[in-house]
Amino acid sequence: MTDPDSSPADSSPEEEAPPEPQFTKEELRLAMKAFRKRIKLMRLDEESRLGYGPMSSGGKSSIAAIRPPDQYPIELWRALADAGKLKREGGGLYSLVEI
Repeated sequence: MTDPDSSPADSSPEEEAPPEPQFTKEELRLAMKAFRKRIKLMRLDEESRLGYGPMSSGGKSSIAAIRPPDQYPIELWRALADAGKLKREGGGLYSLVEI
C-alpha cells in the first residue's frame, strides 16, 4: 500500500539545465587555430578561381563567415563566441572578430 501523503511530484527529480561543459585553454587555442586555418583555406580557394589573378582586375575573397570545423563540439564554438573570440553570424556560421 502506498502512503497517501506522498505524491508523484515529490518523487520526481527537478528538471535542471545541463551544466555548461568546461574547455581547457589548450582546447580553445587549438579550435581557434583550426578555425583560422579553415577560413584562410576557403578564402584562398575562392581567390584561386578565374577572375582573381594578377592579370585580371583582381579581387579579394568575399567569404566573411564559415561553418566551424566538425572535429570540435558546437558548445566549444558557442563558448568562443561568448568569450568574444568569434562572432555568431546566424545559420551556424561564425566569423573572426576584427581587432
